Amino acid sequence: MAFDKSLDEKIFAETVEFETTKITVGVFSYNGGEKKMQISRENRNQNTGEYSFAKLGRLLKEEAEAVLPLMQKALEAMQS
Repeated sequence: MAFDKSLDEKIFAETVEFETTKITVGVFSYNGGEKKMQISRENRNQNTGEYSFAKLGRLLKEEAEAVLPLMQKALEAMQS
């Protein structure tokens, strides 16, 4: 069965931006199923200024410090 975007419900999402990247923490429920946290990174292209998805990979200390509070909010959203 293929992924159907219309069945993916966004419960929570918040983004923190840095100089050349942004990281989003979200909580989603697919087709009424269990709530799951997703953490994603988008990098800004130096030439066009547009963002494109990238592997989250490793976090800098400042990134981790900024993302931790968002993860806590996401965990709270998963409780309700």
